[in-house]
Amino acid sequence: MRPEDIRFASRFDGISGSAIREIFKLLAVPGMISFAGGNPSPDSLPGETCGKLAEELLREKGRVLLQYGATEGYAPLRESLTDYIRESFGVEAGQDTILPTTGSTQGMDLLCKALIDPGDAVIIEDPTFLGNMQCMKLYQARLVPVPSDEEGMDTDALEEAIRKEHPKMIYVIPTFQNPTGRTLSLERRKRVAELAEKYGVVVAEDDPYRDLRYTGCALPSIKSFDKAGMVALLGSFSKVISPGLRVGFMNADPLILRKCTIGKQSTDVHTALLNQAIVDRYLRDGLLRPHISEICDMYREQMNAMLSDLANLSGVESYTRPEGGLFVFAQLREGMNAAELLLKCVEKKAAYVPGTHFYAYGGHENTFRLNFSMSSVKDIHRGMEILDSVFAAQ
Repeated sequence: MRPEDIRFASRFDGISGSAIREIFKLLAVPGMISFAGGNPSPDSLPGETCGKLAEELLREKGRVLLQYGATEGYAPLRESLTDYIRESFGVEAGQDTILPTTGSTQGMDLLCKALIDPGDAVIIEDPTFLGNMQCMKLYQARLVPVPSDEEGMDTDALEEAIRKEHPKMIYVIPTFQNPTGRTLSLERRKRVAELAEKYGVVVAEDDPYRDLRYTGCALPSIKSFDKAGMVALLGSFSKVISPGLRVGFMNADPLILRKCTIGKQSTDVHTALLNQAIVDRYLRDGLLRPHISEICDMYREQMNAMLSDLANLSGVESYTRPEGGLFVFAQLREGMNAAELLLKCVEKKAAYVPGTHFYAYGGHENTFRLNFSMSSVKDIHRGMEILDSVFAAQ
C-alpha cells in the first residue's frame, strides 16, 4: 500500500486548502508587490518591546512560564482581559467567561468542535473569510450564505434563512470585515443579538480588526447586546501586537466556554504561557493603546493611498471604502475575470486575491480583494499602476 492508496477521512472531500496560501507560492519572486495577504506590516511588529518583556518575564517567572499550564489560560491574562474586553467591546466579562486561545482562529475551531455535527447549517456572510469557511467545511457544516451590503449582513435575509435552515450557528465579522472591509451597522448588531435569542442560535462574533480604526466612531459589539448568552465573542492580538505570538480569546457563556475548554485540551493543552504573559504585560503596562495609535497612523496613510488609486483604476466599477481594518474589496466590470488577470499581474510583479474564493459556492469572478498593510505608499502606487495596465488591456 502506498500513500496515494490511503482512504482519508470524508471531511477532507472537496477541501483543497487555502487559496491565499496557494497564491503565496507565486509571491516568492524578488520585487513582487503583494496586495494578497492579510498580515500586519513588518514595521508594526514590536520586536524590541516583546524581547524585553520576554526577558523580564523569564527572569521573574521562568519556572512557571516554561512549565505546563491550565487549559483555561494564564490567570493574570484572564484578569487583564476583563478590563480590555470592557473597554474595547463594551462587555462586562468575568474570568469564568474568558478563554485565551491560540489566535481567534482556534476559537472558531473550538466552537465548531463543540457545536457542529455533520450536515448542521451555519449561516455566513456572503462573502466572508475563506479560512474560517474551510474550518466549518472540515467539521462538515452546511454553509448558508446571506447577502451583505454597505451596512454588513442583511438581517432581514438573515431571519429568513434562520427560519428556513434552522442553523446551529451564525458566523459574522462585524468590524472591517474580511474581505470587504465593511462594518455592520449599529441597528443590525442589535438585531443579530435579538435573532440569536429569539431562535436559539449561537453567534460567532469574530472581531480581530476592531482596534484598527482610522476614521469614524467605534460601535458596540454584538456581544454587548447579548441578553441570553448566545453570542461568543472572538478576539485576537495578532493584528495589533503580533500574529506570531498566536494569542486570542473567546468571551462566551460559561456553558459554551466549558465545552470549548474540553475541546482545547485535546488540541494543544494550553496556549503558550510565555506568549500569554507577554500580552498580559502589554495590557497591564499600558503599552497597547499607544502602539495601536502609532500603527493606525501608518495604516491610514496606506489605505488612503490605495483608495485614491482605486478611484481611477481601469475596469473597476465599484469598491468598498472602509473606515479601518486591512482590506478593500473591488468589483470589475461584468465579463472580466480577476483570477485570469491575476496571472498577468503576477508576471509584472503585482498580486491580489480573486474574490471568488471568499464566496461559499464560488462565482463573482469579477471581484478581488486588496490588502494595503504590507506595502509602502510608494509600492502601493506602483502596484496599482501595474494592475491598471493589465486591466486596461481587457
